[in-house]
Amino acid sequence: MAELAWPALFTVLVWWASTGVILYLNGLPRWTFRHTFALASLLMVAAFWGLTLTRDLPTVAGAYCAFSCAVLIWAWQEVAFLLGYVTGPRRVDCPAGCVGWRRVSYALQTVLHHEIVLLLLGILAWAIAGDGANRVGWYTFGILWVMRQSAKLNVFLGVRNLSESFLPPHLCYLQTYFTRRPMNALFPFSVTLPTILVIAVWQGAFAPLASSYEIAAFTLLATLLSLAILEHWFMVLPIPFERLWQWGMRSRRMAAASTTRPAEAP
Repeated sequence: MAELAWPALFTVLVWWASTGVILYLNGLPRWTFRHTFALASLLMVAAFWGLTLTRDLPTVAGAYCAFSCAVLIWAWQEVAFLLGYVTGPRRVDCPAGCVGWRRVSYALQTVLHHEIVLLLLGILAWAIAGDGANRVGWYTFGILWVMRQSAKLNVFLGVRNLSESFLPPHLCYLQTYFTRRPMNALFPFSVTLPTILVIAVWQGAFAPLASSYEIAAFTLLATLLSLAILEHWFMVLPIPFERLWQWGMRSRRMAAASTTRPAEAP
C-alpha cells in the first residue's frame, strides 16, 4: 500500500504547493517579474534535460523525476502567462454585447501566443519522451494540457466559480471573456470522459502483477488526473476552494496594503 500512498501524496503536494508558489510570485512587485521569469526559464531548461535523461529509465526514481520535470515545464508557461509575458495580441476588455463567433475570436486572441507556446512545449516534450521506455513526463504534460483546455472552455461557456481572484491586475481584462452560470452543456462531458479514463489508470496502479515502476507511474498520473477532475468540480460547486491557496495570495494582499498605507509624517 505504501507504493501507492507515496506517489499519490507526492502528486497532491506538488499540485497544491506549485499553485500556491506561482500565485505568491505573481503577487510580488512588478520589478521582481523579470527575476521570476528568468528563474522559471532556467528550471524549464533543466526540466527538459531531465526528461532527456529519464526517457529510457523505467524505474521508480525515473517516474518521479519525469513527472517533476513535466510539472516544471508546465509551471514555466503558467508563470509566463500570469506575468503577462506570453498571452496574446489582444489585451483589452471584450466589447459590450459581443456574442457568437466574434466573441470566440476575440477570446482566442487574448491567449493566442500562450496557446502556440503550449503546443510547442508539448511537441518538444513528445519528441524527447514520447517513444521512450519512461513516458511519464509526456503523459503528465498531456494530462495537464487536455484538462486545462477543458477548463478554459468551461470558463468561457459558463460556470459558477470563475476563479477571477487568481488573476493579477494586469490580466483583469480576461474576466470580461468569462461567463458566470451554474453550468454549461460541455461540463458533463468534461468530467465524465476523464473519470472513465482515470478509473482505467487507477486499475493499472492496482494491477496484481504491476512492477514498482508501473505502480509509481500509474499512481502519479492517476492522482494528477483525479485532481484535475476535482478542479473541474470546483468550478460548479458552491464551495470556497480558493482557501486552499490563501497563503499564495498573501503577497498580493501585502502589496495592496503597502500601497494604501498612509505616508508617515516627516
